[in-house]
Amino acid sequence: MNRCLVMGILNVTPDSFSDGGRFTSVPGAIRHGLHLLDDGADLIDVGGESTRPGAIRISEAEELRRVLPVIVELVAAGAIVSVDTMRASVAAEALAAGARIVNDVSGGQADPGMRRVIVESGAVFIAGHWRKGVPVVGSTMPVETTDQRARRVIVELAALRDGLIAAGIARDKIVLDPGIGFGKTAAENWALLARLPELNQLGQPVLIGTSRKRFLGELLAIDGAPPPPHARDIATAATSVLAAYHGAWAVRVHDVRASRDAIAVATAWRRVNICETSSTASTNTVLS
Repeated sequence: MNRCLVMGILNVTPDSFSDGGRFTSVPGAIRHGLHLLDDGADLIDVGGESTRPGAIRISEAEELRRVLPVIVELVAAGAIVSVDTMRASVAAEALAAGARIVNDVSGGQADPGMRRVIVESGAVFIAGHWRKGVPVVGSTMPVETTDQRARRVIVELAALRDGLIAAGIARDKIVLDPGIGFGKTAAENWALLARLPELNQLGQPVLIGTSRKRFLGELLAIDGAPPPPHARDIATAATSVLAAYHGAWAVRVHDVRASRDAIAVATAWRRVNICETSSTASTNTVLS
């Protein structure tokens, strides 16, 4: 498609930071997944384990119990499904159930078997930028400026890409995610978003996930009190517009319709800008 894709978030969890507990039953999760499709989601990202700061890991069996029946039904309904997991075994089962994408916030570092699963399946692999175990806000980092830290993320993503290719994963199956909000300060998140053109220069599709995250809440805070996660959807849509305009492959969001509409505007604007630039270049050539 000649536009940024919209990935709808479907958390089948009791403890996700924004919608934990809303879709824990299989029928409820399936209904919400179908709702995301109706709202225009191009992809549905199904996750059974929360990666919010302080989250406690669940068992493999529990993660499979949560996600597999939901994936089966959404695939049957025609959805392109991504499984959001850090476990190779869960990824393998999800792919066997019809998922086509694996979204691993650890970039394959949490489970050494993940790379083998991707190589053998040929699935698309979304590799998240990840530091020091399960992602947490404010992880211990060397003393650097915000600009240095943002640039280091790009360097680390390049190294991650190279490692995945060396492991046998086809380059055209790799999507990179800078891990907005994962072990990063608000200032670093903004610096990374501003460097999306530099991320694109790595030569891989880029997924941007800002939806309802803490740094947006901090931006919108009134008298120091951030709005609740669901009240950050307009700000999320604004980041979707900017990400789409600057060439993101996809945005990962809770409110699909808002970002879908916003991206339609960004796409139309970008096309006009490209056409005008091309027309001006042609005119200049003729006049010269």
